[in-house]
Amino acid sequence: MADEKIKFRHLGDLPPMTVSSGTMMVNKTGGWRSVRPVIDTEKCTSCMICWKFCPEACIVVKDGPVIDLDYCKGCGICAEECPVGAITLVEEGK
Repeated sequence: MADEKIKFRHLGDLPPMTVSSGTMMVNKTGGWRSVRPVIDTEKCTSCMICWKFCPEACIVVKDGPVIDLDYCKGCGICAEECPVGAITLVEEGK
């Protein structure tokens, strides 16, 4: 059973799927979030753990981590993984 492959006879047999109309550099996805991460530069040690774990690659390296809010979806993984608690999630619009 584990060696069986799923075979589709016709294109119509495929499940519906999302098709991107461009790269994520064109499709800014930051408008989806309800919370945004804020970095406390006093606490931040620039370990870049947040950069490593960000699934959207929206943390860029400058003089420490900088979050590109045009692409950040507010998932909070960066805040969860920060070993010194330098990233907090703030409700959008505040």
